[in-house]
Amino acid sequence: MTAYQDLERRFARVAAIGGALGILGWDTQTMMPDGAADGRAEQTATLSVLAHELMTAPDMADLLATAEAQGGLDAWQAANLREMRRLHVQATALPADLVEATSKAISACEMAWRTARAESDYAALLPSLREVLRLVREGARAKGEALGVSPYDALLDEHDPGSRAARIDALFDDLAGFLPDLLERVLEKQAAEPPVLRLEGPFPVDRQKELGERMMRAAGFDFTRGRLDVSLHPFCGGANDDVRITTRYDEADFAKALMGVLHETGHALYEQGRPRAWMLQPVGNARGMAAHESQSLIVEMQASRSAEFIGWLAGEARAAFGGGGPAWEPDNLRRLTTRVERGFIRVDADEVTYPAHVILRYRLEKALIAGDLDLAELPGAWNEGMRTLLGVEPPNDRLGCLQDIHWPGGGWGYFPTYTLGAMTAAQLFEAACAAEPDVKPGLARGDFAPLVGWLRTNVHGRGSLPASTDELLTGATGRPLDAAVFKRHLERRYLGG
Repeated sequence: MTAYQDLERRFARVAAIGGALGILGWDTQTMMPDGAADGRAEQTATLSVLAHELMTAPDMADLLATAEAQGGLDAWQAANLREMRRLHVQATALPADLVEATSKAISACEMAWRTARAESDYAALLPSLREVLRLVREGARAKGEALGVSPYDALLDEHDPGSRAARIDALFDDLAGFLPDLLERVLEKQAAEPPVLRLEGPFPVDRQKELGERMMRAAGFDFTRGRLDVSLHPFCGGANDDVRITTRYDEADFAKALMGVLHETGHALYEQGRPRAWMLQPVGNARGMAAHESQSLIVEMQASRSAEFIGWLAGEARAAFGGGGPAWEPDNLRRLTTRVERGFIRVDADEVTYPAHVILRYRLEKALIAGDLDLAELPGAWNEGMRTLLGVEPPNDRLGCLQDIHWPGGGWGYFPTYTLGAMTAAQLFEAACAAEPDVKPGLARGDFAPLVGWLRTNVHGRGSLPASTDELLTGATGRPLDAAVFKRHLERRYLGG
């Protein structure tokens, strides 16, 4: 067995443990009784330590060096070895006791968040969140030293390899300067139009689920390798060939759950479309979370809120809920699903206001990691940011700083990928429509195949063969991330022309 073959065998074991952790994580959010939390924390911590021990075995560095020196690898193998080295550098930066302590602190904090969010009691979350932040900072410092970057850049790199705060600052400052004026113009345009007709519920959950699953099938989701469930916070998780997505239902508004399902289906399609020959190897992984978020948003925002798709969806929704009359006409439904409003909740936000929610979280978490903001000051800083960026102030912490699970769940450095993903989605969709003339006509008949086929070739099936999101995007569209494409998309969709 060559050094490279030995590495493939070891990383396949790491991937198997990751799959088990994915299923346990799904169960924690959907099915697990509260009384099982302590046992689950022990299980996930143990598996996390086992994976870490495999990754940091004493002979791993020698194996990597030997494989790199031997050469003779094809393009996929060479990229796989590059990704192995990247993961090893990150893993060896952290001692096993820190990995275990962080896993346990996250498990405890996630459970505390459930209660704190329900009761809008930030003070109840603060002690456990403070412990998570302490451990995340410690890990970020260690990884930053190993990678030769700042602690926050180390967190960004974990979620989106190669991503750096300096570039994100420039992109987000550009958007923060562009979006307020766009928002005002869009709101003025909406105010001058006839009122949107609201759809009258209730919309029974069983029918919502049935419609959601029908949309998943239309998008190409393989139900033999995945499922749809309910959780407090929608997500996509699970394991290889067992992709679990969740949503949450509101009987007064079926569009929230439906668009949530389509969003998570975009993530799931990426997972189900990864290169099968490399599914258990690092090169077979998705190319970071900005790319992953682009796939959820290309399905939900670019495709499913397009005039073409809404024209088809209107008939499906009428049949599902027995609707009729002007409110159920395609044009009204399109205006409903592209309605722009200032609001408190990120996951319910529209395309125009959503980036502001992300920019706020990005700026806050950077300050928290740097120590420039104390967690006790977070609610006030959050509300101030909402007033500045969106012109609204949450009436309580449940609608404010308690709405997301990411920080209690250890997902620091993750938030920027949402808006980077939205920008990437716009660029990919524009390229797909140019390359495949049937993309929009396909959506008009409820057929995602032309779009998903293009994505399978240019995104899903490439795994982590490209070294960065920009390299992936350049291969697919001919250029790295270009904010002008996203701006052009927003102006066309929401202002016309």
